Amino acid sequence: MTEPIAHPITPGVLEELRTADDAGRPMAPFTDAEGGAPLRCCLRRSAPGERIALVSYAPLRRWAAKTGADPGAYDEQGPVFVHAEECPGPAGEALPFTGSRRVLRRYSADGRILGGRLVADADAFRPALAAAFDDPEVALVHVRAVEYGCFLYEVRRP
Repeated sequence: MTEPIAHPITPGVLEELRTADDAGRPMAPFTDAEGGAPLRCCLRRSAPGERIALVSYAPLRRWAAKTGADPGAYDEQGPVFVHAEECPGPAGEALPFTGSRRVLRRYSADGRILGGRLVADADAFRPALAAAFDDPEVALVHVRAVEYGCFLYEVRRP
């Protein structure tokens, strides 16, 4: 199996979110004094002093619009951090943000949830992701933070 990779929010979608997020609100940028926010545009943590924004994002809805899927009630939106201005995108590891507890949510090609799995530590992340794609019905996996439920990134079938 090909090595899975995290898919960040694409530049075109970021441009839209910086105008109005998926809840219809304008972006409200701020200077991140402490750093450490998980940025979905470049899949790294923010550095102190960077200009970022917390926007509402509907990852499954946007994926479904491209594929023709109908996620029905599984369509949801939630908060994500992004750079307030254009950034160069990911330059780090293929699967970031694996160091703490995560939930892997599996989705079918028609946008229906096929289940989820709690991953308790970094060593269990890659095996759990591989196991998710052992099911031929799984088209993509959403990686989410446990504490806040935030969407971190999407991994598509390799």
